[in-house]
Amino acid sequence: MPFATCAAGPALAPLSLPARTAASATAARCGAFASPYYPPSALACSLPRADPTAAAPPPNASRAAARAQRLPGGRIRALAVSVAEGQTAEGSASEEEFEAVIGIETHVQLSTDTKAFCSCPSRYGAPPNEHVCATCMGLPGALPVLNGAVVAAAVRLGLALQCRVAERSKFDRKQYFYPDLPKGYQISQFDEPLASGGHVVVDMPVEAGGGRKRFGVTRAHLEEDAGKSLHGGDGSQVRYVGVGNGNMAEGSMRCDVNVSVRPRGQESFGTKVEVKNMNSFRDMQRAIDFEIRRQSSLLRDGRAHEIVQETRLWDEATQQTAPMRSKEGLADYRYFPEPDLPALALSQPFLEQLRADLPELPEQRRRRYEALGLPMQDVLVLADDKEFSDYFDGVLAAGADAKAAANWLMGDLTALLKAERRSVAGMAAVMPPSSLAELIALIQEGTISGKIGKELLLVLFMEGGSARKLVEAKGLLQISDEAVIERLVDEVLAGNAKQLEQYRAGKTKLQGFFTGQVMKASGGRVNPGLMNKILMKKLNAPP
Repeated sequence: MPFATCAAGPALAPLSLPARTAASATAARCGAFASPYYPPSALACSLPRADPTAAAPPPNASRAAARAQRLPGGRIRALAVSVAEGQTAEGSASEEEFEAVIGIETHVQLSTDTKAFCSCPSRYGAPPNEHVCATCMGLPGALPVLNGAVVAAAVRLGLALQCRVAERSKFDRKQYFYPDLPKGYQISQFDEPLASGGHVVVDMPVEAGGGRKRFGVTRAHLEEDAGKSLHGGDGSQVRYVGVGNGNMAEGSMRCDVNVSVRPRGQESFGTKVEVKNMNSFRDMQRAIDFEIRRQSSLLRDGRAHEIVQETRLWDEATQQTAPMRSKEGLADYRYFPEPDLPALALSQPFLEQLRADLPELPEQRRRRYEALGLPMQDVLVLADDKEFSDYFDGVLAAGADAKAAANWLMGDLTALLKAERRSVAGMAAVMPPSSLAELIALIQEGTISGKIGKELLLVLFMEGGSARKLVEAKGLLQISDEAVIERLVDEVLAGNAKQLEQYRAGKTKLQGFFTGQVMKASGGRVNPGLMNKILMKKLNAPP
């Protein structure tokens, strides 16, 4: 397969050393800022403002004591910017006062085995300073070598984001120093990024107003990530494409937010504040809400000068942001072309091969589920997680009805997964999709009742096996013989004469009581449709 070629020399052979990369997102107006706190190897993307006419989605140990767990690798970086209207200091909507411009900066660590510019392993949880080399530390005479797997992963993600992937891009040095970036500069991409001009389509949940929103992607670029300092002790698109696991707890994906507030109708942006240290989407939402309230309050009180361009940290304990450092500008980074790496040139056959190899993306899967007649609420739940979605597809492939399969997965099976703390992969190893499809078929063809189906589901989930064989072995076939059902109903009515008298006197709610008694007498095996028909006939018969 064709691979990256060098503008300054011959074709670069595919490398056998994959590299682990991380990603971060930055808004067009934010410049390129890469956090030094997260693991090596990254690709960076920037998402611009959303369409303004559309509604916006809403230590004790010092750093020096720990040093870098992993030194420079690579990552991907992206920023989504949207406009949230009418947030006031009290958090209520105001149609007159302010609107917020929100940039979501997403860093995604790519799932490669080694770093972006050397062959050192990049593994989460490794001891400090274990996976390092002269190139990681920027020692004199050590030269970086671009990892081919990083490029391929970055291109796949760029294509998945509907970006234009540049046939030629270049690397630049970005100057800054932190204890976990000891060489004092970062290899990034500045004015010639790998990809640009893409978009992401988001289906909004019904409770958020429904509909579909499209957000632009300004750019996606490759850059190495700094190490992770040790102190004594989610994405759907990324997982679908297979370039990362999107684990926020491990730092494989994290999001910083850039928030500015301006009076409604003002064209120019307000002063941007970046907020870091958020380990979940819930933290992101709370940090954004707090910053909107804080900045709106200062603007309302005539203290706009107190809103300065800075980096703030989210404090989970106080549910507030706190100043961390003043925000650097582009001039502070002193970008210049990376002298140790040639320009990156990608051939059209290489790009087309990666495009052809892309899997079904989240939006495409959502459209397919919609075409099956599933409501959007089901579509969003099923397509949100790739493993869950793949299992659902397996059930469909085995012949199950789409809505029935969705109900079992989102209801009983989701509850079992949580209760047993089991992953979808762990469930599939014991109870493959075909087993659930077989269970659904037994219920729909009338062989067993839904009640028996729930009991069998637990056995299948815990022990595996064939639903049909379990039914035969346990004698759980549904009773559909009218004569047998009629005899069961007669026995129940004879044994509950007082309740029967009350029912015929007008207390019709007792129908549920009789239904339960017949089901109990049959061990839950009676055909519910036939049973209700016979029961109602006898309940309403003249005494």
